[in-house]
Amino acid sequence: MEKPVVEVLALGKTVDNGGEPLTILQDISFSVMSGETVAIVGASGSGKSTLLGLLAGLDVPTAGEVRLDGRSLTALDEDELARLRGKTLGFVFQSFQLLPSLTALENVMLPLELAGFSGSTATAREWLARVGLDHRLKHYPKHLSGGEQQRVALARAFAPNPRLVLADEPTGNLDAATGQQIIDMMFELNAKQGTTLILVTHDEAIAARCRRVLRIQSGRLG
Repeated sequence: MEKPVVEVLALGKTVDNGGEPLTILQDISFSVMSGETVAIVGASGSGKSTLLGLLAGLDVPTAGEVRLDGRSLTALDEDELARLRGKTLGFVFQSFQLLPSLTALENVMLPLELAGFSGSTATAREWLARVGLDHRLKHYPKHLSGGEQQRVALARAFAPNPRLVLADEPTGNLDAATGQQIIDMMFELNAKQGTTLILVTHDEAIAARCRRVLRIQSGRLG
């Protein structure tokens, strides 16, 4: 029987808010199978991005656990987490998160090199060509438009052929037309790669393109 790529079991996150506990997420449970596309939607402040950070092992829950490819993230040390993320995860952020001191080509090469891929330069070139940026390889992020930066981010996320791509409001800093192009491109790449995609968005039209929609309200799944 196939195992889920992601299992979330009674997950909770509480933080200290000036001496008072503030519950951000409470009793969240779901699983995602290989190749699924899942949207996480909810109002601003509902806990969507916190949940994505927990799925990636970038934050630690105060209750419950996340299992990625059957491995409990809380059982791993920082080095093991970094290795698992490098092999399994791709990220697309609202704010692009490109390294400003690296060219477009170098930004896409970086996760490939960290994961030990051979031929990282050729692979990065190929992926930048796939997102229409083969003429911008040597440009730094500050010389790229927002849409171009997000296309570099898509290439960087998909180039290592991860099992799971996490996207946090990937069109949040883009105008409507550019955002539509990015979403079309992301779903096209995802379909061709057969990747599992978990997408945080407030846009119902984007969410509707996913196979499943999870709704968070006041830190709980609706």
